[in-house]
Amino acid sequence: MTASTTPRPAAARSRLAAAGAIAVAGALLLTGCGDQTKNKDKDGDSSSAGASAPLFDKLPQSVKGSRVIRVGSDIAYPPVEFVKDGKTVGIDPDIADALGKQLGVRFTFNNSKFDSLVAGLRSKRYDIAMSAMTDTKDRQNGVDPKTKKKVSDGLDFVDYFQAGVSLYTPKGKTQGIKGWQDLCGKKVVVQRGTVSQDLTNAQSEKCGDNKISIEAYDTDVLAQTRLRSGGADAGASDFPVAAYAVKTSGGGNDFEIVGDQVEAAPYGIAVGKDNAQLRDAIKAAMDAIIKNGEYQKIMDKWGVSAGAIKEAKVNGGS
Repeated sequence: MTASTTPRPAAARSRLAAAGAIAVAGALLLTGCGDQTKNKDKDGDSSSAGASAPLFDKLPQSVKGSRVIRVGSDIAYPPVEFVKDGKTVGIDPDIADALGKQLGVRFTFNNSKFDSLVAGLRSKRYDIAMSAMTDTKDRQNGVDPKTKKKVSDGLDFVDYFQAGVSLYTPKGKTQGIKGWQDLCGKKVVVQRGTVSQDLTNAQSEKCGDNKISIEAYDTDVLAQTRLRSGGADAGASDFPVAAYAVKTSGGGNDFEIVGDQVEAAPYGIAVGKDNAQLRDAIKAAMDAIIKNGEYQKIMDKWGVSAGAIKEAKVNGGS
């Protein structure tokens, strides 16, 4: 979910900068993940090793005691996280399970609206937020992307994926939309609080008197429903999510992607600035699953290898 509240850096809720990578991703990404519940299906699995897990000693004492990391997530963002057959599945839950095996803890996913996840972290409702959240300097510094005023202490991010934002339209009804410059005067649906919304707002400002009509929804699934029903001209979403919708909605007959994805940037696991020990433990676990091949297996499973990273970084977004 290019999920994010800040404008994307010039480099992309989302990630794959080069046109060649985009083409590869378009061919690969078509398997997937979308709904909202706690991830109870894996209870007791990743935490079974407990204190004998390789990286257990790196965790804060509070997490060692509970052996649980509470995850805030908007679980309606296929293929990143969603509900299937009553279980929370997708890229993020699979990565969390692999991290849990390294740390000897269980990651429990708790559903919330995307634009409330940061507040949930600040109030200690969650230990981390893992929800296709784009790592940006504004988020790191606690700056409101619209007013550019500091509103919080900010967040730290452990980056784990790279993606960009894509435009998609009803299949066969592109209305001449080939890129962002063609959106002036059109109606566009987005998920509220995401980089997709920020980019659409920014593009609308370039349209003079012929502004974009922007409709923002609580989930990307709702935005897709509006577009599918003919209520809008286009949608903007993270590339993995847009590609998955194009692949699966209506058996592949509802949508098509137009133009190239833009603003490639990292997804990050968000952690409070006051929780550096947990941040560093998660980074160590991410590096471990990249090294042992578990990370790549997850990328291959969901068809998103074009967005895979080579090493975990802290606050690598710009």
